[in-house]
Amino acid sequence: MKVTLLGTGSPLPSPTCAGPSSLVQAGGQNIVVDAGRGVIMRMVAAGCPPAFLSAVLLTHLHSDHICDLNDIITTRWISLPAAVPLDVYGPKGTKKMVDGLVDMLTLDEGYRLDHHEDLRAGIGMKVNVIEVEAGDAFEIGDVRISVHRTDHRPVAPTVGFRFEHEGVVAALAGDTVPCAELDEMCRNADFYVQTVIREDLVRQFAALVPTGARFLDILDYHSTVQQAAQTAARAGVRTLVLTHFVPAIQPGQEAEWHAMAAEHFGGEIVIGPDLTSVEK
Repeated sequence: MKVTLLGTGSPLPSPTCAGPSSLVQAGGQNIVVDAGRGVIMRMVAAGCPPAFLSAVLLTHLHSDHICDLNDIITTRWISLPAAVPLDVYGPKGTKKMVDGLVDMLTLDEGYRLDHHEDLRAGIGMKVNVIEVEAGDAFEIGDVRISVHRTDHRPVAPTVGFRFEHEGVVAALAGDTVPCAELDEMCRNADFYVQTVIREDLVRQFAALVPTGARFLDILDYHSTVQQAAQTAARAGVRTLVLTHFVPAIQPGQEAEWHAMAAEHFGGEIVIGPDLTSVEK
């Protein structure tokens, strides 16, 4: 199993970090978790062209996690020699969101059908939405995936996904604060991928911008670096992979983030730019 951080950014635009997204590759399957800005570019850079995508899984419907899903839908469709519906798994509300995206793309779809005879012979640009909730489990190929509640309130429902293949386990949490369900999802995982914020830097930044009070709101529904490390320690995780950095890591700061996590977790800690990967 290989997990690649396609985008390590956040809602704050960054010249170096694409939006939050990860790629899980196992058993011949290519599964994208969340679809932040720039996801298609990063997929190609990771050696996974859109035509080879098996499915998209969404942890929640915040804009920074879904804003380039439309690019995945369109690019995959026009990249395939024969149209195959794209499976999108996500929490309640995903179908309403995808229906809106597909409606937005209606004119574009029509232009392409008018221009390309082979596309007209197919089924068109189709998306198969499967709404999931905590306690569900399903398989993509021979990769088993279970769905777990996370806590990103007031955003609800939000979920994380536990991937299992040939004895290797990866837990991808999305945005959440620590909670018992998160601990259970991560139990004895080989890899735990977690969104993190630096509270000290968030408070410094908030004091400098006119929307500072609003910016401080993010502190109550994201895990800090320290909290992610504590979750990893409680759950017996082997490798903690930090992503979705708020604010973006500046060159030379990696050691600071690593040290904060290492105070609470003795296993391997991975902090890197977009396209950082772990594999077992």
